[in-house]
Amino acid sequence: MSLNFAGLRVKPAVESQALLDAVTEPASLIAVNGTIVAANAAWRESFGDGARLPKDAPGLFAALLRARRGERCEGVLRRGDVERRVAVGAVGSDRFLVRMTPAAPPPTAAWLSPKSVERPGAAGVDPFVAASPFGVALIEGTDPFGDPIADANAALSGIVGHAVQPGAKLGELFTPASRAEAAAGHAASRPGPFEVVLAGAGDKTVHLYLAPAEERTAAYLLDVTEQKAMQLQLAQRHKMEAIGQLAGGVAHEINNLLSAILLRADELLLRHSLGDPSYESLAEIRTTVIRAADVVRQLLAFSRQATLRRENLDLGEVLSNLDVLLRRLLREDVRLETHYGPNLPRVRADKAQVESAVMNLVVNARDASRANGGGVVRLRAARVSEAEASDMGYVGPAMGEMALIEVADDGAGIPPELIGHIFEPFFTTKALGEGTGLGLATVWGIVKQSEGWIGVTSTPGEGAAFRILLPAHLPPLAVEPPPGAAPRRAAPRDLSGVGRILFVEDEVLVRGVAARLLRARGYEVIEAADGEEALALAELHAGTIDLMISDVIMPGMDGPTLLKAARRFLGAAPVMFISGYAEVEFSDLLEGESGVSFLAKPLDIMSLAERVKEQMRPP
Repeated sequence: MSLNFAGLRVKPAVESQALLDAVTEPASLIAVNGTIVAANAAWRESFGDGARLPKDAPGLFAALLRARRGERCEGVLRRGDVERRVAVGAVGSDRFLVRMTPAAPPPTAAWLSPKSVERPGAAGVDPFVAASPFGVALIEGTDPFGDPIADANAALSGIVGHAVQPGAKLGELFTPASRAEAAAGHAASRPGPFEVVLAGAGDKTVHLYLAPAEERTAAYLLDVTEQKAMQLQLAQRHKMEAIGQLAGGVAHEINNLLSAILLRADELLLRHSLGDPSYESLAEIRTTVIRAADVVRQLLAFSRQATLRRENLDLGEVLSNLDVLLRRLLREDVRLETHYGPNLPRVRADKAQVESAVMNLVVNARDASRANGGGVVRLRAARVSEAEASDMGYVGPAMGEMALIEVADDGAGIPPELIGHIFEPFFTTKALGEGTGLGLATVWGIVKQSEGWIGVTSTPGEGAAFRILLPAHLPPLAVEPPPGAAPRRAAPRDLSGVGRILFVEDEVLVRGVAARLLRARGYEVIEAADGEEALALAELHAGTIDLMISDVIMPGMDGPTLLKAARRFLGAAPVMFISGYAEVEFSDLLEGESGVSFLAKPLDIMSLAERVKEQMRPP
């Protein structure tokens, strides 16, 4: 008969004894300090009438510690030359049930009792060291790698993955290269830590410490695999953030240059109409600048500095509308299979960014399938719970229900050594000229800026699956607009107008061309090269400025600071900020301000003129 005592409170002692007597195999109730609280007759017959566990049972003390954490474990007890395997389980918070298992224990038990080697009567590791969660070996001699192990605790066996018998050599547990490196450090009188690689368990990271103990050497092994993985993840995160900051800064500067080129191209196109010999060349210049702006937009998306226009999205509708375009992106030898689950949650995100992320993943999946001889790309969307998200590898704050977007292919898969790099910018496995290396980096930035999570699973030869998780959004109840509410103004078609504009931009090329083009449409433009000059001009023309257009990041006084200082001179005049940085980067600086809008760089004359006309129109 065998009973499970886990979770029972076995007080008082009379009840405890009654329960133990009902068990046929040797069993006892043990306190935390090793005192035998109660035992049945079979236990006393097998192990004697001692009041405490024998001190030569360090493996059992370690098992008690593990059982206290809720684990089911076993240990070994010895009486004379006979070893007996016992099972250990927690009973309440301060008692343990120890009972002998039916089968006789093998000599290679996971938890070892201390034995002396070559030196009869020599002391081995004490019970406290034996019960420690890190590996300990007592080596018979001063050569930690060549002399035999006199004793070792159970944790050492757990770390190396097999039982460590007395007489084995510590050096045999490590690869030759890491053993040589550790030996060199020990020869230089360094105690450690030495990072060693276990023979046959190269996926573990272990730190080795060595300390002399009279004519012996004590070796301590710590499994730091999880700590090392966290350090690598943290370093990778810092690297990605640093690259993102660099990319964002570079993108801002490039946007200024692209704005100047694009505005100048627009200006020249107004002079050279269709049919002019120069028209085709100017149009190509404009198209090339727009392509360059798309690359910059990808950099901004990766660096999480893209300007988002969040809206309440029906995910199923977004993906369904995208379906036709996705099928056009695929070749004849690649088939797209879609499955959009019922009751898909709504998400709050930028529609264009979500579409861009899905298209990037589908194009990547297409290329992977074609490289493997053609196949299928699968696009799936579903509502998932926190538990389901956790099973997919999600690690992050609790978000309740989430929306899943999964893109999978049946290509060759991603080699394990490359998975940690696939979201890095400019990293690509494609041939030269076939990719920018920004696709997955852009997706990563879009997802992170949308407060989501992205992960990938891949088995070599079986393809890869990318999963995006976005927090489900519960939209507020719709409110009917009040009667007589003004409808949203349509974008004006006539882009000419009148009014005084204060244009603040530190990049002279952007400021000069934009101001000239606005003047050509009938506006009076006052130019300022920085915030200080703009503040002086605003005071000089107080009450007569109809619109202020300002860059955000400028030497000296920035745009938001300029607005707060000049508001008393501007009155209720609207303000439009222009920048290559995301609106969210400075929106908190505009708290309490009204009549403020934003236009992302690079600028073109059409979008600039439309926004100016819209801002200058009376409400």
